[in-house]
Amino acid sequence: MQQQTIFVVVDPNDDQHVALERALATARLRSPQPRLLVFVAVDGEAVDTRAVNDHLFRDEHWFREAIREPIAEAGLECEIQVCWSSDWQGAIIQESKRCNAEMIYLPVHAKTSRRFTFAESKWQVLKGARCPVVLIRPGAKARRKVVLATVNYQAKTAKQRQLNRQISERARYIAANYDAELHLVNAYLDSMLYPDRGALAKLASKTGVPANRIHVHRGYTSDVVAAVAGEIDADVVVMGTLNQYGATGTLLRGNTAERVIGELDVDVMVCNEFTFTDSESAAAEAEEAAEATT
Repeated sequence: MQQQTIFVVVDPNDDQHVALERALATARLRSPQPRLLVFVAVDGEAVDTRAVNDHLFRDEHWFREAIREPIAEAGLECEIQVCWSSDWQGAIIQESKRCNAEMIYLPVHAKTSRRFTFAESKWQVLKGARCPVVLIRPGAKARRKVVLATVNYQAKTAKQRQLNRQISERARYIAANYDAELHLVNAYLDSMLYPDRGALAKLASKTGVPANRIHVHRGYTSDVVAAVAGEIDADVVVMGTLNQYGATGTLLRGNTAERVIGELDVDVMVCNEFTFTDSESAAAEAEEAAEATT
């Protein structure tokens, strides 16, 4: 297998670098081990960038102790980039694409209140990245023994169905790499939308996931996913978000995605339609065009 690159975001303002810690822990279990590109940059939307913030002054010793030594001890290859662009999210998207990253590890700070808040800059990364983004939570388990993929059995458009395939494929890839148990979850509100047994049997056959690991429950997506993740003790949740644009042409936040992420305390991998290959995107567009004419 070709060596992959994991793009790891490190904010020098932080005392604990959870994304780097998780990358080191999971990379040890991979064969071949991935290469790390450590991207050091300050998220100006979430950090006090005034000169009175002592954490914004980092010297050579910090780079050696916080980044180089832990990576060397893990026996991994790495490249370190330091970015001072004010366009934090744009720089992450651009550089992760340039290095053809397999995925982006993005640190998420602990909840400061009962309501989960997510900076707009991080949403732009989730929506605009050309590879899956893994949100790394402080205190979440580093292991990858139980993987939960959120799928939409009620998908009506070609892009929704293609996103389902992307989520399933990514989840299977994680499960295979870490010899983990794979589960699928789907939520529905209208009882008329409950998938019949034939559809579930077909899904089990197609994905290789046993029927007892396919969880279909009535309720809001955020509530159902959180409940199932807790029930099966999931280590990582794989989900998707479609790119919707506002009147000004900017990407809109995903309300459902935000609620799902807010209800979870584990790492979350987010895929968007930019992760489709050119052929997949063309196939989805052709399928939607065909559906529109029928």
